[in-house]
Parts: sequence; structure tokens; C-alpha cells
Amino acid sequence: MITKKATTHGILLAILATIIWSGNFIVARGVIKEIPPVALAFCRWGCASLIMIPFGWRSIHSQWSDIKANAGHLFWAGLTGVSLFNTLVYIAGHYTEAINLALIGTTSSPIFSYILARIFLKEKINTPKLMGLLVCIAGVLFILSRGNWNNLIHFRLTSGDGWVLLGALSFSIYNILARKKPPILGPVTYLTATFWIGTLLLLPLALWEISLHPTGIRWTPSLALIILYLGAGASVASFFCWNAAIARLGAARASIFGNLIPVFSSIEAVWLLKEKILPAHITGMMLVFLGVFLANWQKKSIPTPGDQKG
Repeated sequence: MITKKATTHGILLAILATIIWSGNFIVARGVIKEIPPVALAFCRWGCASLIMIPFGWRSIHSQWSDIKANAGHLFWAGLTGVSLFNTLVYIAGHYTEAINLALIGTTSSPIFSYILARIFLKEKINTPKLMGLLVCIAGVLFILSRGNWNNLIHFRLTSGDGWVLLGALSFSIYNILARKKPPILGPVTYLTATFWIGTLLLLPLALWEISLHPTGIRWTPSLALIILYLGAGASVASFFCWNAAIARLGAARASIFGNLIPVFSSIEAVWLLKEKILPAHITGMMLVFLGVFLANWQKKSIPTPGDQKG
């Protein structure tokens, strides 16, 4: 049974993960001309995998037989959560406008997660969760449309939109796999194994992609720092937080917090990029926070005389 304390911890961990992840969209766009998308994903996860060595070496060594026994699960978790998700988003950024990228990525992932959690995990979608999801989607749409629904009326699905849609589906599948993590595998073992598997799967594609670009990667101090941020923060720290949140809240309930990413990204854009915040942004943020509250609101049950102890 999930306690109130565990739920509170899960909510805080999910929020922290989205804050860290939101910076990914701010910094990654600035290096599109310096490094191709698959290579960016490989460098990010390669950095994360190296960081995990001192934390996960002992657990990997001690649980090697358990890892081999659950190789199938770890392969799919590494493929969907590491190899595919951000790679597909980085690729989509080359082909579609920002409004399409954010719209599909932030609204489709929780929808996929709810559907998959209902089918495979038999998680119930009660009225508060459904209302919260719809309100969150409305808030995100309001932010992305800048308060003008005509921007959404003329929305068209492009090839780039298809890439980010696949990315959202991939992360939703990872959410389900993380929820069904083999209990025998500790969190450090699980993350270390999935990081290395996902990174190794990216290696041949990254080498092939770099061979197609005459200039290759333009290494600069700023690019190195960005890779370090993506590896240490947006990969290691955020995944620890996210997996812990899923364990406490469930895949469908945790996924609703993904709608906070565009909210935090907007705040960071104002702070770091000096962009102006519009009334539509404020209204949309309020709707998103309301949706998160509704999705996590639970009515307190009144104990009957038979339930009381002592």
C-alpha cells in the first residue's frame, strides 16, 4: 500500500526530474550546428554511462547473473528510454517547428502512458486522473498557442512531427518497463545496465552519422559543458529521480508531471534567454499546475467502526 509520505516523495522527485529535463530543451537547441543529433545523443549517454561506473560497478559485478537473467527487459528499457527517446527528439528538431515539437512531445507522452498502463499494468484511470490529464493538456496547448487557438487550428503533421511522436511513444514504453522493473535488480544496477546498453546501441549509428558530415563534431568548451550537463544532470540525476517517482506513484500518475516540462522551460527561457513572458504563458502554467493537482488529488476515506483498531 502506498503511504502518504511515499506519495509526497514521489511527487517531489517527479517535479525535480522535470525541472532538470526542462533545461535539456534549452541547451540542446544551441548545439544543433555543432553536432549531429545521433552523435549528440551518443555523447550524452556515453558521458552518463561513464559517470555511472563508480556508482554501479560493484552492483553490476555482484548482480551479473541477475542481469543476464533479465537481459531481455534491460535491452528494451535501454532501447526505449536511452537509445530512442531523446535521439528521436533531437532528429525531429531538424525538421519541425518548435510549436509542433513541444505540442506533440508533451501532450502525447502522458496519453500513451495512460493507455499503456491501463492495458499492460491494469492501472485504473479514475475521474480525478482523467480530469487532471485533460486540464494539463489544455494548459500546454494554451502556452504553445500563445493564447491564440488559430495557431493550433492550422497545425499540420510533418515528418518531424512523426519523429517526435515516436519519441513520445518510446518514453511511454520505458515508463511501463520501469514500473515492471525486476525487483531483484537494484536502482543503481538497473540504471547502469540500461545506460550502457542504450549507449552501445547508439554507437554504430553515431559513427555512421559522423561519417556523413564532413565537419564532424565542432568541439568547444561550451559544447563540452553542455554534454556534461546532459550526461550528469539530464541523464543520471533525472533518471534516478524519475524511476523513484514511478515506483512511488505508478507509471500513469508519474507521467502527468511531464506536462510541467514546458512550464519550467518557459521560466528558464525568461531567466536565461531574456525572453518575455506573456499572459498566455501565465494562464497556461496555472492550468498545468491545476491539472497536476487534480491528477494527484485523493479523497480521504472515512474509516468505519470495523476498520478502527484498539
